[in-house]
Amino acid sequence: MDQAMILSKPNKGLSFGAWERHGAAIVTGLCLLFIGLAWWAGKNEMSVLEITLYIFAYVIGGYQKAIEGLETLFKEKDLDVDLLMVVAAIGAAAIGYWMDGAILIFIFSLSGALEGYTMERTNKAIQSIMKLRPEVAVLFQNGVEKKVKVEDLKKGDIIIVRPGDRIAADGVIVDGFSAVNQASITGEAIPVDKKEGDEVFSGTINGQGALQIEVSKPAEETMLAKIIHLVQEAQNEKPPTQLFVERFEGVYAKIVVAVAILLMTLPPFLINWTWSETIYRAMIFLVVASPCALVSSIMPAFLSAISNAARKGVLFKGGVHLENVSGVKVVAFDKTGTLTSGKPKVIDIVALKNITDMELLRVAASIETLSQHPIAKAIVQAANEKNISLERPKELQAIHGLGVHGSLNGVAYKIGKLEMLKDLTIEKKHLQKIDELEEQGKTVIFVAADEQLIGLLSIQDTIRPQAKKVVDELKAMGIKVALLTGDSETTGKAVGKQAGIDEVYAELLPEQKVEAVKKLESKYGKVAMVGDGVNDAPALATASVGIAMGSGGTDVAMETADIILMADNIENIPFAISLGKRTNRVVKQNIVFAIAVVLTLVTLNFIGGVVNLPEGVVGHEGSTVLVILSGLRLLR
Repeated sequence: MDQAMILSKPNKGLSFGAWERHGAAIVTGLCLLFIGLAWWAGKNEMSVLEITLYIFAYVIGGYQKAIEGLETLFKEKDLDVDLLMVVAAIGAAAIGYWMDGAILIFIFSLSGALEGYTMERTNKAIQSIMKLRPEVAVLFQNGVEKKVKVEDLKKGDIIIVRPGDRIAADGVIVDGFSAVNQASITGEAIPVDKKEGDEVFSGTINGQGALQIEVSKPAEETMLAKIIHLVQEAQNEKPPTQLFVERFEGVYAKIVVAVAILLMTLPPFLINWTWSETIYRAMIFLVVASPCALVSSIMPAFLSAISNAARKGVLFKGGVHLENVSGVKVVAFDKTGTLTSGKPKVIDIVALKNITDMELLRVAASIETLSQHPIAKAIVQAANEKNISLERPKELQAIHGLGVHGSLNGVAYKIGKLEMLKDLTIEKKHLQKIDELEEQGKTVIFVAADEQLIGLLSIQDTIRPQAKKVVDELKAMGIKVALLTGDSETTGKAVGKQAGIDEVYAELLPEQKVEAVKKLESKYGKVAMVGDGVNDAPALATASVGIAMGSGGTDVAMETADIILMADNIENIPFAISLGKRTNRVVKQNIVFAIAVVLTLVTLNFIGGVVNLPEGVVGHEGSTVLVILSGLRLLR
């Protein structure tokens, strides 16, 4: 049922927003007032005044529902619950049960008002995201600051964000450092320290430092804009269960009307009921058999769960994906950037000649200082972390795909793959060390001085600290875990071993990842694929549920996926699956409860004859409110 609509324009003393929020409650209150006045007027005997007051109560409390019901009947050629309730109330009045019909209208109106408030609470957390969108930015141009609309910002503009202000655009810090509260985007509870070169997001809150930020995306393409778009999609997309119940409702309402007509005509001939009793019982049947609670069993629960997940940085693109994730039997992880951090690091420093480990790292980092290759950056970062002073190399040249060579203090150095140093003679004990490092899934970088091998560096994309815990949690839930990677089998198995994954598929091209997903699905059942790159998009689309990394992931992966982890928190995957399972349990409980209430009230009405119209309304509308409140449990 929808929240009751207002009957007229709001008065000047009440803002539109307040009337929109409280109009249903005001209408319900007026309906109750006229019922009370009618009861007072009819204390002695039925009078014209009493009937007039009842009519006012009927019109005020039931007008909007009658209009909605008639629109559905004439425009959509269908019956709905609203019309059934109004017909039942009018039928009760027609046989002299004015009070019973009025109470039906009142409780129906009250239920609509309560449902409106509960649904408002369900949506509040999601709607609050809309308020995060900044409207104004401080543009810094030609040494002058000026306020501009956020939608007027272009890529490359520099904006200033003062302490405590909300960041107005996605971008990269070009000056300043601060702690930024990213909870609205990533779900992280603790502010994150940001410095020059770090990425920041629109809608997040700057901490104690002033920042200059270079805009990287226009307003309509920011992470916040994407979140708002995804949330709107999630609110509009109905899960299969809801669609089935809505189709069922149309058929069911027609059956209820047909049965009510039979019950209104046959009992006087079959079981000697009076016409008054027959019509009264038929009106009660119309009320208690209506599927209000059944229809309300699903969407409040799904919206509450989606809202809960959004607060924790997990975005579902719709209720259908929440329903699908509950049945996942296998979680398949991409390796680079998903199960691992996607940033190579120096793991081992092995000096082989008359040189220390630190001197080896200093030489390698100095030679690599001018290179933009990810491995070069990892070597330089390792030196910076150890506060090693670096020199500028001379005669630097990069050999594509192999490495670099240059000179320091008159010594010629080569740094790169073994193919670059193929003329070198490597001792057997050193070959054993190289094999040992490669078996661990590490990339070995060779360092030579004047054509003599002086040391080795091992580089590895380290697994995320939480990866092992996530895999263990999934296994404890009875879910299989697989690793899909384009890397070598040695690297794949090494990473799989560290994370506790037994089923590893290595050396896969994008189309082979799709085949691996299909193989897992045929072997175990529904597959959730977790990835971050363009090469993962086909597998994400093929899987029963695609899960993309929201912070470090590509736009293609996020567009293709069904669920997005805003802070790349893979530890939220078990939470998402558990939330899906819990949502399905709550929905099933609600449906069983709603059907049980209908069957009980129908039985008591005809077999026991112990339910009157107000009691039937309380039972019916009460069950509707209870299933909505039950769905709201998923907000926790």
